[in-house]
Amino acid sequence: MDLGTPLGLIVALASIMAAVILEGGSPASLVKDSAAALVIGGTIGATMVSYPLSSMLKLPTLILKALLSKPTNPAAMVDLFGHLAEKARREGLLSLEEESASLSDPFLRKGLMLVADGTDPEVVKSILEIDIEALQQRHATGQAMLSAMGGYAPTMGIIGTVMGLVNVLSHMDDPSKLGEQVAVAFIATLYGILTANVLWLPLAGKLKNITEHEVLVRQMALEGILSVQAGENPRILRDKLMGFLAPKKQATARAEGSSGSMQPATAQPEA
Repeated sequence: MDLGTPLGLIVALASIMAAVILEGGSPASLVKDSAAALVIGGTIGATMVSYPLSSMLKLPTLILKALLSKPTNPAAMVDLFGHLAEKARREGLLSLEEESASLSDPFLRKGLMLVADGTDPEVVKSILEIDIEALQQRHATGQAMLSAMGGYAPTMGIIGTVMGLVNVLSHMDDPSKLGEQVAVAFIATLYGILTANVLWLPLAGKLKNITEHEVLVRQMALEGILSVQAGENPRILRDKLMGFLAPKKQATARAEGSSGSMQPATAQPEA
C-alpha cells in the first residue's frame, strides 16, 4: 500500500484543525450535521444524474483502490521476462503454458497462452493492445466521476450557505444570535470546498496516476511477450525492457540481475 494517500489526508485534516485551534476556535464548532448531509448527499445525487447507477455503486471500490492500491514494481518484469526468454529458448514456446499457470495476473497469462498456442505475433499484439485500451477506458470513467464530484461539492456548499442565510434573514428579531447563525451558514461552503479539494479531486488524481502506472507495466509486459515469442536473446530482452524504467531503477535492476540467476518474479499489474 502507498502510505502517501492516507497520510496526505491525515496531514490535510490535521492542518485544518490546527489552524482552527491556533485562531482560538474549537473544532467542534465546525461540526454541522445538516451541512454535511446537504453537501455529501447533494454531491452524490448530482453525480448520479450524470453517471449510471452501476458506476456510482463502484464508488467505495474506487476509494479503496486509491487508498490501498499496491503498485507493481516494473523492475520485477525485467527478471520475469528474462527467465521466460531463457526457458522458451531452452524448452520451446510450449513450455510457457506451464509458466503462465503460476502467474496471478490475467493479462500476462493471456499473453503467454496466446504465444504457447502458436498465435501469430500481430494477432497477439492486437489482442493485448485492445486489453490495454479497455483498461484505460474503464479507469477513465471512475476518474471522471470523482472529478465531477469535486466540481459539484463546492456548488452544493454554496447552496447550503444561501439556504442558511435565508434562514438567518428570516429570524432577525434576535440580533445577539446573528453572528453565530451567519457562521453556521458558511459551514456548508467550508464542507463543499473541503471535500472537493481534500477528498474527491485528490482521489481522482491518485487514480489517474495508478492507471498510468498500470498502463506502463502492461506495455512493458506486451513488449516482453512479443520479444519472448520472437526468440530474442534474454540479455537483449532485459536491456530492451530496462528502457521502461527510470535511470536509478535501471541501475538497481542491473545490479540485482548480475548478482544471481534470473528467477521468475512476481509481477501483478492491477486489473
